Amino acid sequence: MRIARFSSSGSDPRYGVVEGAPGEEEILVVSGDPLFSPLNPTGERVPLVDARLLAPVIPRSKVLGIGRNYVAHAEELGNEVPTEPLVFTVPNTSVAGPGDPLVVPAWAGGELHYEGELAVVVRRLCKDVPKERVAEVVYGYTVANDITARSLQGPDKQWWRAKGADGFTPLGPWIETDLDPSDVRIETRVGTGEDLEVVQDGRTSLMVHDVASIIAHVSSAMTLLPGDVILTGTPAGVGPVRAGQRVEVEVEGIGVLSTPFTAPG
Repeated sequence: MRIARFSSSGSDPRYGVVEGAPGEEEILVVSGDPLFSPLNPTGERVPLVDARLLAPVIPRSKVLGIGRNYVAHAEELGNEVPTEPLVFTVPNTSVAGPGDPLVVPAWAGGELHYEGELAVVVRRLCKDVPKERVAEVVYGYTVANDITARSLQGPDKQWWRAKGADGFTPLGPWIETDLDPSDVRIETRVGTGEDLEVVQDGRTSLMVHDVASIIAHVSSAMTLLPGDVILTGTPAGVGPVRAGQRVEVEVEGIGVLSTPFTAPG
């Protein structure tokens, strides 16, 4: 089931279930936030083409990232592969929606990188989750682009700007609740107009630490809350993106997240 957060005809953000064949999708509107209340269809349907998709979840608490979770990616940056998940935090203010333009900040030093990833959305408050029960605390999965100001990762140490600036965590296009994350394809494309080049092509089966191991590890130290988002790491092929280009991240079984990059006004 695909759960979208959207607006239409100037409405406040709403939630709905995306149904229908490609090109004919409709959003079955539901009342309330499905993370915190049962799905209750209102009977209203909105054609997907008439809706503006928003970030499918606005984390009330936190976003967590996992670094170097693919061997080839660690190697391409000259890093060692961690023996346990390498966790970092970014603020919830870094979250952006599908299609939201990202203004390339001058302080990024010309080295703003894309990182296509699978993201996990937490269903409920939990702590010390054993691996065999992780499925009970996962609401679903979405697509993420863990945008990184690469030249600042070293100098800033804590990555507060390198990964946590406003708009640096696009999510979308929706949450897929029925995904097996063990072996899905992640493809990232970069370019201008319709001329996009495939720059990342990996599979989640190549993760060093799988979703169950990540959540078990993170929840051993901190409580996870409904709507928390965990980025699971990026495959090899990361590289720079500049103003005027667009990045598409596609995760098999979910969909495509598109982000245009623009110059400061």
